[in-house]
Amino acid sequence: MMQFKGSIKSKLPKSNTSIFAVMTALANEHNAINLAQGFPDFDVSPKLIELVNKYMKLGMNQYAPMPGLLSLREKIAQKTYDLYSAQYDANSEITIVPGATHGIYAIMSAMIREGDEVIVIEPCYDSYVPAIELNGGRAIHVELKLPEFKIDWNEVKKLVNFKTKMILINTPHNPTGSILNSQDLQKLEKIVRGTDVIICSDEVYEHMIFDKVEHQSVARFPALAERSFIISSFGKTYSTTGWKMGYILAPANLTVELRKVHQFMAFSTNTPIQYAMSEFMDDKNIYLELSGFYQEKRDYFRKLLKGSNFKLSPCQGSYFQLLNYSKITQEKDTDFAIRLTKVNKIASIPVSVFYSKQTDNQLLRFCFAKQNETLEKAAEKLMKI
Repeated sequence: MMQFKGSIKSKLPKSNTSIFAVMTALANEHNAINLAQGFPDFDVSPKLIELVNKYMKLGMNQYAPMPGLLSLREKIAQKTYDLYSAQYDANSEITIVPGATHGIYAIMSAMIREGDEVIVIEPCYDSYVPAIELNGGRAIHVELKLPEFKIDWNEVKKLVNFKTKMILINTPHNPTGSILNSQDLQKLEKIVRGTDVIICSDEVYEHMIFDKVEHQSVARFPALAERSFIISSFGKTYSTTGWKMGYILAPANLTVELRKVHQFMAFSTNTPIQYAMSEFMDDKNIYLELSGFYQEKRDYFRKLLKGSNFKLSPCQGSYFQLLNYSKITQEKDTDFAIRLTKVNKIASIPVSVFYSKQTDNQLLRFCFAKQNETLEKAAEKLMKI
């Protein structure tokens, strides 16, 4: 094995391989059921695959326009208006990106300068803080309050100062499955009023929200929308996580800066898939019925675990269920997750990895975006623990 013999000063000295990659590799090694990484194990819509194939055969295989296919952006604009009564201009305020993680990094690269502070709500998706730090910023952490994982907005308010460039929120929330309600966003609106603080709102699970509750997108709140980047994901909505397709809504002057960066990171996003998504979006029922589909999955998984030694946390959105194992063992969540994978053949994600201080509340995250047969097999193993 070759090695570079010169000096290397890591730009991310605290970062290792993503926990998702680690636990999936461990699951594969030990032939365990993988409820760790957030991806469905059921088939993509055959119609959507046919559409991608159709546009490949029609020769739509070269570069798409840098901001994305206009017809797709127009469909997104209409969908956003229909759902949230918010008007976004397809030309100047919507950008197609190769995945939400790319979008988050592009936003940070466009907005964050050396010394800027970004308030981050923990536990949080593991790409947030590296994206901030790689662009010279500093993440300021606020922990959600257990047991319902709510934001203490007074705590957020106290942290806003002249260095605060951005507040990063996520609803429905990964990993906890909590959501922000209208009162939350009204409080956020008051905090940023009269400031230059930008909002970055990760809403990739917008169509997975349960119990007949409406998703409170930042787009619904004009005073927030005018200072916000909103991130969404075709991968999550259409169960195509491996295609890496997402989009960003933002006011025109913020979009200009985003696109300056995006063009040098990827230039454009997969062309035949954009054509396919544009046509596929005509069937609105696919995303309108998604909450009901995943609520059935949530309810079934929770029913299967009734009477187990795990305590189920509330799950209001996303496709993740947190399980508290404090009745079973006092092990660190990282150790217990590894043991579960190796011995019990079921993989999860320890929630402490989503905290800057590795806060351990004895919680594991399980993904229920799986076939019922998979959930049944997983529950059978968990009930024996």
